[in-house]
Amino acid sequence: MSQSYELKAEARERVGKGSARELRRNGMVPAVIYGDKQTPLSIALNYKDVYYKIHGGGFMTTIATINVDGKKIQVLPKDYQLDPVRDFPMHVDFLRVSKNTVVTVNIPVHFINEEKSVGIKRGGVLNVVRHDIEAHVPANEIPDFIEVDLAGTDLGDSIHISSVNLPKDVKPTITDRDFTIATIAAPASLKSEADEEAAEVEDENEEEGDEE
Repeated sequence: MSQSYELKAEARERVGKGSARELRRNGMVPAVIYGDKQTPLSIALNYKDVYYKIHGGGFMTTIATINVDGKKIQVLPKDYQLDPVRDFPMHVDFLRVSKNTVVTVNIPVHFINEEKSVGIKRGGVLNVVRHDIEAHVPANEIPDFIEVDLAGTDLGDSIHISSVNLPKDVKPTITDRDFTIATIAAPASLKSEADEEAAEVEDENEEEGDEE
């Protein structure tokens, strides 16, 4: 999993839209820490710290420590809002976590061994159906990504979750079917050839029918 990090925060007593706007004008981002059967805690974080963490990758799958006026709280980001125009953080929700906390997260999918895929060598295209997989995972064991091995795959093959070697304790939330993660699609040229062959066979069959 990604390296944990610490963010300094200030507790805030005032909440609401007016208070949030004032915080943003002063270079801060309003946030809240909730969960673990405790009262939600409203906090303010440094804008630059939050911006670089969100845009640096792995933000939603990395445990963080929030230092609130000297009190350290372990959390996992659960949601955040960005300004639709300027793309800067507007608000962040954090979930309190402990070593026994199980969380639901979306884990990115990474594909390996494309050079060992027969289908891709033949001109096939990797069609990604799922760029991430939603799973239940212990909070302190969240993997940075899930690897999907493409070695030996051929044109028309589908890669299902059952064929993926998942890390220990990673349990997909979808359990009622063997869902597809990606397929190896035939290139347009091969599809065209197949269509032409099918058309030729159909024409031949029609001619034979007319002769009879």
